[in-house]
Amino acid sequence: MRYGLIAGNGKFPFLVIEGARRAGAEMAVAAIREETDPAIERVADKLTWVGIGQLGRMIRFFKREGVEKAIMAGQVKHVQIFSGALPDVRMLKMLISLPRRNTDALIGGVAAELAREGIELIDSTYFLQDHLPKEGVLTRRAPDERERGDIAYGLEVAREIARLDLGQTIVVRARACVAVEAMEGTDATVRRAGQLARGRLTVVKVAKPGQDMRFDVPVVGVPTVETMAEAGATCLCVTAGKTLLFDREEMLGLA
Repeated sequence: MRYGLIAGNGKFPFLVIEGARRAGAEMAVAAIREETDPAIERVADKLTWVGIGQLGRMIRFFKREGVEKAIMAGQVKHVQIFSGALPDVRMLKMLISLPRRNTDALIGGVAAELAREGIELIDSTYFLQDHLPKEGVLTRRAPDERERGDIAYGLEVAREIARLDLGQTIVVRARACVAVEAMEGTDATVRRAGQLARGRLTVVKVAKPGQDMRFDVPVVGVPTVETMAEAGATCLCVTAGKTLLFDREEMLGLA
């Protein structure tokens, strides 16, 4: 079977292609011009480049390639939607129909348009189950008492902002909120926290309540740990089984 891949930025799309190849599946890739690493051309079985607003072009490509199931992998920065990109007719109609333009509504709208054409958007971790960490401490050092207190407080706040679809990440120090994620993404949130209150920071990143694993699945990796080190953060807490952990050995080695 040939799957479709809507590729955003970062390593996520490349890992999906690797996982699909191990499973004997082919990938027809719709790469987003404003986001996707051009190196994807070297690994995709079939590929077309689309602009951020070219929903119709993407669907036509998938139909030509016989795609019936598609995966969305890699971040598309929310701010790109408001960057002045010109949507095609199909994208414009979808945007007009939305009651709000938060992440869930936007990506849910894309999923609905795909479904109208007989293309099912499936779990983005379908080929990456081994990248979902189990519950427990992943590093040699467990959180100390201060960090455990910050985790407890951070989880309470992070779950609420995730429920409201505002963001997934909260940065805490001494059981006080230092920074809350919105459109800027996790790394930018952590950097901002480091500027406001450098050192002894705890980063909490959660899945949404009832997380739809088809899209916007939390991701952490080496850049997360590097950014935390720059900001003086000492602890990271994520949702077990619903967070993708990239480059696990290198990431845990850095931590």
